[in-house]
Parts: sequence; C-alpha cells; structure tokens
Amino acid sequence: MASSLVGTSFNVPEYVLPCSGKRMPLLGFGTAASPPVGSETTKTAILEALKLRYRHFDTAAKYGSEQPLGEALAEALWKGLVESRDELFVTSKLWCGDAHKHLVVPALKRTLQNLKLEYLDLFLIHWPVSAKPGTYEFPIREENFVPMDFNGVWAAMEDCQRLGLTKAIGVSNFSSKKLRDILTIAKIPPAVNQSAGV
Repeated sequence: MASSLVGTSFNVPEYVLPCSGKRMPLLGFGTAASPPVGSETTKTAILEALKLRYRHFDTAAKYGSEQPLGEALAEALWKGLVESRDELFVTSKLWCGDAHKHLVVPALKRTLQNLKLEYLDLFLIHWPVSAKPGTYEFPIREENFVPMDFNGVWAAMEDCQRLGLTKAIGVSNFSSKKLRDILTIAKIPPAVNQSAGV
C-alpha cells in the first residue's frame, strides 16, 4: 500500500508560525527511537518517508538522529526526491545539558553541522529543566539537575533566531505556567509548545 503513494500528491495541513511566517506541516516524521536503532536504519526510514512525501522532520540532539537525518536530506536533494531546502521543515531541540545561556548558540551550531544545514526551521527547548553542562544522559540522575535560568536560556534562543540559525523558536513539554513565565520575558514569543504524545 505504501508504495502506491510514492509520487502522488496529498495535502498536509499547515500552520503559519508567528514571528517568522514559516509554514509548518502539521504532519511530521519523528526520528526518536527506543531502543535506539542504527544510523543506516534511521537514514533508510527517512528516505522512505521522503518518498511518501513527508516534508517535516523532527529530531533532537539527544536522539542521535541528527547526522543520519542530514545525510538523508542531502541524498534526497541530490537525487531529486526533494526539489529544494525550502520544501523541507526541520525541527530540532536543545538538550537539558546545553540549556545554559552560554551553551545555546554553540549547541545549535553543532546541530546544524550534524544536519549539514545552514538553518533550522524550528528550534525548541526540549524540556523545561537544566542539567549540569555536558550531561547527555536520559533519564537524568537527580544529582545532575541544576536550576534553569529561563530568562538567560530564552534570551539565547532569541539570539539564535536573530542570527538566522533558525527561522523560529519554541518550547517542548512546558506546562502552561512555565509557558506563561516565558511569555512574560520574551521579546520573541515561542512559536510552538510541542507536547510528547502518549
């Protein structure tokens, strides 16, 4: 059945992101896997999703899928499965160990290097918590949690957008209270609050 969809056109509803005007397809292909799968499996799955006309891809530094996603997107562009970068919408997330004002921009630059992209369409704070710098474990051990500087981290997220490293910024897994707290200090409000599905 899936192969009959290859090359066909279907309309995916889109949402226009505030502050950027970028159109986000509401149907996206998530690249998290539990247990983790290998890079080649991830890359193959993404290429198949592209053939099925997926254009929104969701990844995160923590997923370990940024590099295979970047390779798949480059291959799809080279093979003509996708006409241009403008046809794609790529979301990634800031991990808790990088949720410190001075680490946000460098973390996004690493993400872009992994993805082989010049910019993201959407960059999210993965969770409303910070861990000690360099902590990439999950679950995070209690002794590695540190207080999050929401003002500083959000200001650095805004810097990412102003620098052109991402078209839009947002949050993930934030409660309505934490989202309101961000809104009170934001010069650029979050475009999205992505919630993990159950």
